[in-house]
Amino acid sequence: MSTVAILYPGHSAEDEFTLLEGLIPDARFPVIHTWEGSTDHDVDALLRLGARDLLEPPAKEAAQAGADSVMWACTSGSFVYGWDGCHEQAGWVADASGAPASSTSLAFAHAVKHLGLSRVSVAATYPEDVAAHFVEFLRRGGITVTALSTYDVPSGEDAGLLGPDWVLETARAADLTGAEALLIPDTALHTMAVLPQLEEALGLPVLTANQVTAWQGLRLAGHPAAARGLGTLLEAH
Repeated sequence: MSTVAILYPGHSAEDEFTLLEGLIPDARFPVIHTWEGSTDHDVDALLRLGARDLLEPPAKEAAQAGADSVMWACTSGSFVYGWDGCHEQAGWVADASGAPASSTSLAFAHAVKHLGLSRVSVAATYPEDVAAHFVEFLRRGGITVTALSTYDVPSGEDAGLLGPDWVLETARAADLTGAEALLIPDTALHTMAVLPQLEEALGLPVLTANQVTAWQGLRLAGHPAAARGLGTLLEAH
């Protein structure tokens, strides 16, 4: 059994990790909350969410829970730190937990490269100024964003209320010209249940925040990170 501790801010779509425990063999995803306030999609607020003093205590809690790996499960709360800062952030978590650690943003970059891709379209819940940080983050990772669509969802809590129809409509509306995959960031967004429909509708791999977070955490824990019905990423191990 592989235990991937999920460091998660606020309350929105953390139930996706409970769902994954029933879909991925020999995997546990205990959620440890890092923040109990609002998770606003604002650069200054997101920098605060990913601050060292907020991440180290739950990372130590993950160590006490016997985590095999630890994931900072917040796309925007990691990519706002930039490519170098994001790696430093993962280092804080690893040092505090004593386990391999990463974040959702780093998981996106690794997942794209794992699939042998380099050109992606992004459909983001965030305001444009926040989403621009993700585009730059991916660029630093050698990934070209061919198109970006943004939706000005004010916070993670608001994103957590969006249903599968919204996710499917957003994916279908994305500009996929020249793209090899669609990325849908935001761990506050429920996407796991519609991954097969997303890929069937688009004819491309679709990477979503909680999907890549679980995948990266499992890989760090030494798990094969393979499962059916969770998209190309977990079927292409």
